[in-house]
Amino acid sequence: MADAKKYIEPDTLKGFQDFLPEDIIPRKRLIQTIEAVYERFGFAPLDTPALEYLEVLLGTGGETTNKELFRLESPEGEAIAMRFDLTVPFARLLAQYPDRLKTPFRRYAIGPVWRADKPGVGRFRQFVQCDIDVAGAATPAVDAEIIAVMCAVMAAFGVAEYTVLVNNRKLIDAMLEGCGITEMARQKHVLRVIDKLAKVGVDNVRLELGPGRIDESGDPIPGVNLDAAVIDKILAFVALIATSRKDMVEQFKQNLPESPLTKEAVNEMRELAEALDALGIKEENARFDPSLARGLDYYTGPVFEMILPNALEFGSVMGGGRYDGLVERFVNRPTPCTGMSVGLDRLLAALKCLGLASPSKTPVQVLVVTMGNVPKAETLRLAAELRAAGYCTEAFFASKKKMQMGNQLSHADHYGIPVAVIIGEDELARGLVSIKDLQTGKEQRENIEDREAYREAGKIGQVTVPRTDMVRVIKEILG
Repeated sequence: MADAKKYIEPDTLKGFQDFLPEDIIPRKRLIQTIEAVYERFGFAPLDTPALEYLEVLLGTGGETTNKELFRLESPEGEAIAMRFDLTVPFARLLAQYPDRLKTPFRRYAIGPVWRADKPGVGRFRQFVQCDIDVAGAATPAVDAEIIAVMCAVMAAFGVAEYTVLVNNRKLIDAMLEGCGITEMARQKHVLRVIDKLAKVGVDNVRLELGPGRIDESGDPIPGVNLDAAVIDKILAFVALIATSRKDMVEQFKQNLPESPLTKEAVNEMRELAEALDALGIKEENARFDPSLARGLDYYTGPVFEMILPNALEFGSVMGGGRYDGLVERFVNRPTPCTGMSVGLDRLLAALKCLGLASPSKTPVQVLVVTMGNVPKAETLRLAAELRAAGYCTEAFFASKKKMQMGNQLSHADHYGIPVAVIIGEDELARGLVSIKDLQTGKEQRENIEDREAYREAGKIGQVTVPRTDMVRVIKEILG
């Protein structure tokens, strides 16, 4: 007897996810909305390959990011890696195409990135980012525009409550210098610890700034080994609050040591506050928060993150900052840059939680349903007529057994198709069609247990009209 065929177990790679129609359709709608906002603010589309030379990516995001790179080898034996964000490749483009990407230049890019992070709930190794960046403008007015875009994206999705937290790396650097922490590696370590504040809490941050701590899994986390007095200074600074952006600027001025760096940082934040006022950004929608650090090493000035008070469990749904030195890794030409990125998966999850993302399994608006021996050519002709009128239309074809009316309407119900156009031999001969508002029929049948009453309720929302009136009736149903 021949060996039974050995099948491969179908499974998805760890840390990755498959996208079915009900996943992709709302994602595409989100992307279209985001793109419209980006273009309204003057950003042009760009894209780069998924793979870069390893030396392009290595060292740009810090030690943690280096460890998370998916490293590969090209067919020519070159060291390459998958991009971990869309910002570093943009910096390469600016250095590589100076004549074509003349600054100031605004771009947006939407695409997948890869990080070999530990998979978890809502945390994947491949995810989509939606970036904007401005190159060639050093003024905080441009940072304010980035923040305005973040707010405009939220408004476009109908989110009522949102806050962009804003800080400046120079403020933290001035504070660290005042504490005697001047070594670059140690400063970065402190920044990474502060960046964990919202996630692990002040007590754990205090331990990490000091001797270190043991995490939930029992693994030791090394500390910065700062003195208790220095830790108190740092925690007091990041806990500063004020009722307005203007007042917070004064708090910065009063609580930082006098130095050229402090003066520069305070002036930038004052100018940023004035620009946000000019753009009409409300205080509750953009707040200066000295505890915000952001983990990537390449930030040099203002940094920002968007949180949703009614969906805090999703963390930051978008964030970014100024990175004035990144292009100079590739070419000796100062190119100030600032930008931000929307985490598409996280934003979609938050919008679903807030009831602002409609589920959908198909783009189909109309299903052509046939009864009896209607020629297939007539089904196609009717579908073509509906598509020409601008409706996403599916002509139902299946095995003879599945061509029963109940199966065809069940297909529409399963995929959430809102309208069925029904044609039988009699309707075809008389130039008629029956149009069924499937959503109305479904609503009428809810909670009805009597079989006959259920059938009668299903007829509600169905009309038979001349074929010449078909498009008008469908328009009335779909709005």
